[in-house]
Amino acid sequence: MLKVLRGVLLALGLIGGPCAQAASVLFLNPGTTQEAFWVSYSQFMQAAAKDLGMDLRIQYADRVPENIIKQAREALQGHNRPDYLVFVNEQSVAPEVLRLAQGSGVKLFLVNNALSADQVNLLSAQPDKYPDWVGSLVPNDEEGGYLMLKELIRQHPPVPPGQTIELLAFSGLKITPSAQRREKGMRRALAEHPQVRLRQLVYGGWTRQRAYEQARLLFKRYPHTSLVWAANDEMAFGVMQAYVETGGVPGNGALFGAFNNSPAALQALLDNRLSVLLGGHFSLGGWALVQLHDYDEGVGISQYGGRDRQIPLLQLIDRKQAKRLLAMSVTQDFGVDFHKLSAKGRPTSWRYPFTLQTLMH
Repeated sequence: MLKVLRGVLLALGLIGGPCAQAASVLFLNPGTTQEAFWVSYSQFMQAAAKDLGMDLRIQYADRVPENIIKQAREALQGHNRPDYLVFVNEQSVAPEVLRLAQGSGVKLFLVNNALSADQVNLLSAQPDKYPDWVGSLVPNDEEGGYLMLKELIRQHPPVPPGQTIELLAFSGLKITPSAQRREKGMRRALAEHPQVRLRQLVYGGWTRQRAYEQARLLFKRYPHTSLVWAANDEMAFGVMQAYVETGGVPGNGALFGAFNNSPAALQALLDNRLSVLLGGHFSLGGWALVQLHDYDEGVGISQYGGRDRQIPLLQLIDRKQAKRLLAMSVTQDFGVDFHKLSAKGRPTSWRYPFTLQTLMH
């Protein structure tokens, strides 16, 4: 009788069975609630979690790496531990988070910033030491940096033989892997175009104010600058502000390129103030949840493209795509059926369709 009663209660969902509990995920967002990129990143994750029936919590670190460590310690060593911790290797916090996770039983997943070469070597040398490391998903940052400068140069009017095109570059944080890779891509494009002269590369710390202060000095020092490469939209807007104060017109006297499809950046592209924009990587957290949902249901996610993967999310955004993304940002309805992206029951030759095109259907 008790067995029958339990079966009825289970069917009605009044008591929990082995699969009744939603997988709990904590995302340590390295940004602030004022940064359009990290806010849209969280919104896309929330849409995925809602669709997939996952319990998602998000904590912001406000660009302070010590906050990430503190939040990770509380999550991994406290009483209310999540099933999964998703985090970013911002300013190389990954080794400390891995250390804190040992013995916690919490599964770890890394997004956006890949491990450095030294960190990869450390993990490879001791694979058994971190059994709860589930995987990572990062964008094609190096290619993104390359594509941005190539497109800026393509759009620049030709210069007579012997003359140079002057470039200023604004990178993020020197110790952040995504900044390092974007810069590397920019330098690769630079090597292919000897007529372009990099006057100076500075580290704007991803912030508008810092880049603005740097640009005020740099435009005085290099008044003939006609290309500006920026590793995110916030810095690009700071540099634009300084450029306007010199009497310049962005998109006319100098061409500006940036990463991130924030509403302001998309509008700037449509207004021709930004000449080049790359985006799509705000969706990484949502795609990570698809993989974790599969993992939670017993799918061997490493069979579908490897445990640690780089995906070609960063791509040049044209005006038609900008209008579509802008409409999405207003409604916060991304229109994605996350269940359909699951690898469950697929042949091992199948790959997760994590691209900007999946959003653009």
